[in-house]
Amino acid sequence: MADLHHQIESQPVIVVLVPLPLHSHLNQALQLATLIAAYKIPVHYATSATHCRQAKLRFNGQKSSDISNIIHFQELPDPISSYPENNLHPSLNASLELRHPMTALLQKLSSLSKRVVVINDSNMAYVVQDIPSISNVESYSFTCISAFSLLCILSQGILTTEETRFRKIVGGIEKIPQMTQTVTPEILNFLAVQSPYVDLKHGDIINTCRTLESSYLDLLKDENRDKKPQWALPLHTLHYRVDGVDKSRDKCLVWLDKQPPKSVLFVSFGSSTSMVEKQVKELAVGLRGSKQRFLWVLQDAERADGLSKAWKSGLPDGFEESVKGIGMVTRDWAPQVEILGHGSVGAFMSHCGWNSCMESLSMGVPIVAWPMHSEQPYNALLVTEMLKAGVAVKECDGDLVGSDLIKEAIEEIMVSDEGVIKRERAEEIGLSLRKAVEEGGVTRLEVDSFVKHITR
Repeated sequence: MADLHHQIESQPVIVVLVPLPLHSHLNQALQLATLIAAYKIPVHYATSATHCRQAKLRFNGQKSSDISNIIHFQELPDPISSYPENNLHPSLNASLELRHPMTALLQKLSSLSKRVVVINDSNMAYVVQDIPSISNVESYSFTCISAFSLLCILSQGILTTEETRFRKIVGGIEKIPQMTQTVTPEILNFLAVQSPYVDLKHGDIINTCRTLESSYLDLLKDENRDKKPQWALPLHTLHYRVDGVDKSRDKCLVWLDKQPPKSVLFVSFGSSTSMVEKQVKELAVGLRGSKQRFLWVLQDAERADGLSKAWKSGLPDGFEESVKGIGMVTRDWAPQVEILGHGSVGAFMSHCGWNSCMESLSMGVPIVAWPMHSEQPYNALLVTEMLKAGVAVKECDGDLVGSDLIKEAIEEIMVSDEGVIKRERAEEIGLSLRKAVEEGGVTRLEVDSFVKHITR
């Protein structure tokens, strides 16, 4: 405690990041933490001991030996109910037990600084509900999904009972998927627990770029009756640079070095998605039938401790031998951002998690959209219908997708005239996203605005 006091006692403002304990959310929160720390503001990253370790281990997809020199990790006690290996619902419910340890931490930190700024994942509103009782602590909600997806969800009354205020987004858009069809009742219950506390925030941070979603951000702001401030911070484009990557360190990048420009379809479905073996086989047959080069990361979903297991079966007999020379299958972790930034990658088959969408679009890579659950169908709709930077494999309906449909989607994006247009559109978007983070760009100005606000 004495060391902590010495480190921050002269600081008028300290920041505390409170992430949702799921890998993609942990990573986004840690990226935001390092971004703010670059302004010489003390930043604390507060979550359970298990997830502090996971966040450090997987930061930006690789081990980071010096992250603890930049960020103060506050390891809260692991919940009594623990984090099971392969069950999301108990993991989310266990996170609710962090409320009282979090409040105790914030009370302690509040005595050491003029102002404590809490940035909590929007799905951790319950955990930080006691903030109004601490006079010099203020909170900002951090949304890890797209503005478009958030509007789609709000229009259904999932996060608020005043859904009619957000109906504008659905006008003229057909087939807005219902959250009741894309998430389990247990997750809906978890969101309902957060609902009474979502308006305690002092403002909103959304992981997106104003040049990409300006109209949707404006809609959110217009419908904000309390006129709380809003900032759009696309974290992946703010942090990542292709230049300087040591491409010799990963076998996937070495393999890509040998492929023609824009010729490879990258296939990966994130850390929270598993396919049944029949679907794995259909995907394999579709890939082979398309006769396009591909790099396929084939892994099962992550456990709650941040580890994932490779698929050991599901591929047709002799598949890897039959595609030798044009296709590569890896069962290991792969550096997704570096892969998407490689010149040989022409498209990305993705589950459309928002992290993956932003990484792909920022690199100018179009998306073959295959949403699985949660807000992914809305992201897929944004990419394919609104931005015109991808093609859809299927709707999020849980049905088995045949190899013919998969083959058609791959051929459409990789070799058709329409695919050329979508690939050009993705490149335009990538250029605009990269310009936004340059000195004087709209995103850089937005970061400066937020820092100026919290250090006022």
